[in-house]
This record gives sequence, structure tokens and C-alpha cells, in this order.
Amino acid sequence: MSTNPIWRRAAAGLAVLATTATLVWLWLSPSGIAVAPALRLATIDGRNIDLADLGGSPVLVDFWATTCPGCVREMPELMGLHREFAPRGFTVIGIAMDYDPPDQVRRMAADRGIPYPVVLDTGGAAARAFGGVMLTPTHFLVAPDGRIAMQVIGEIDFAAVRARLRDWLRG
Repeated sequence: MSTNPIWRRAAAGLAVLATTATLVWLWLSPSGIAVAPALRLATIDGRNIDLADLGGSPVLVDFWATTCPGCVREMPELMGLHREFAPRGFTVIGIAMDYDPPDQVRRMAADRGIPYPVVLDTGGAAARAFGGVMLTPTHFLVAPDGRIAMQVIGEIDFAAVRARLRDWLRG
């Protein structure tokens, strides 16, 4: 499938579209710096998370799907980030895409022992609020001041994330 020129053009077109959407979103945001949207999210275990309440602490928002190989590969690293930095105020939020069956998301979260909050993006409101996320994995590293300091479509560089977290969480 990847050697078919039509698939290559389609993949390249999606990448251009995603990049363009991100640049437009950044351009339209206040002062040219993207700010994380104010969202209230319901976790699979019935808790509510309000992103506005997390101000002052770094947050990694991870859009993922149970059928995404890269997403599944990253889970141990995300769990490691959570274990290492959550005691110092850092939060990982896993947002399952709206096309993912809720029972499948709950089962994977339980089977893998995901310790950070997992949210079902029923209706796609969270994906839209973050600029129209369509591809997984997509990550947004939110700085303590609420700015989106890093956005990555595809697998993230965990060493870079750890370096930022260490800078922000000194002391």
C-alpha cells in the first residue's frame, strides 16, 4: 500500500493539511502564541478534569486510539512520565478519539494499567478545541502558563519532553 503513488500523495496531502491547520491556528491565537483551550473533560472513571484548573502546572495532552500502533508503543513512556513527574504537579491526559469504541478504550486502559486520566472524546469536542486533531498520536505539551509549548503529530521525543519538564518543575 505504501508504494502506491496514490497513497503516498494522500499521505502527503494529509500532512500538508495538518501542518497548514496548525499554522493557521497558531496565527489566529492571541499574540501568535497558542493557548490551550479551556475544556472540561470527563474521564472513563467518572471524574471531571477542567484544563483551566490545571493552570500553573504542565500538562501533556495525548490524543490516541486503541488501533494506533504508535499510540500503543508510546504508552509505557507516557506512564513513565506520569510516574516520574506527577508528584511534582505534572499531568498526562490521554484523550481517546471519538471513533474509538468506549468499551475498547476502557478495556485497554485497564489491561495496560494506565495510571493517568483517560478521556473519551465523544462527539469530538476536545479534538476540535485543539485545532481539529485528526491523526494519532497527536500531543500538546502545555506549559505552566497555559501556552502550548510543543505540538507533535506522530510519536513524540520523550527526551525533549523530559528536558522541558525538568526546567519547569525545578525546585
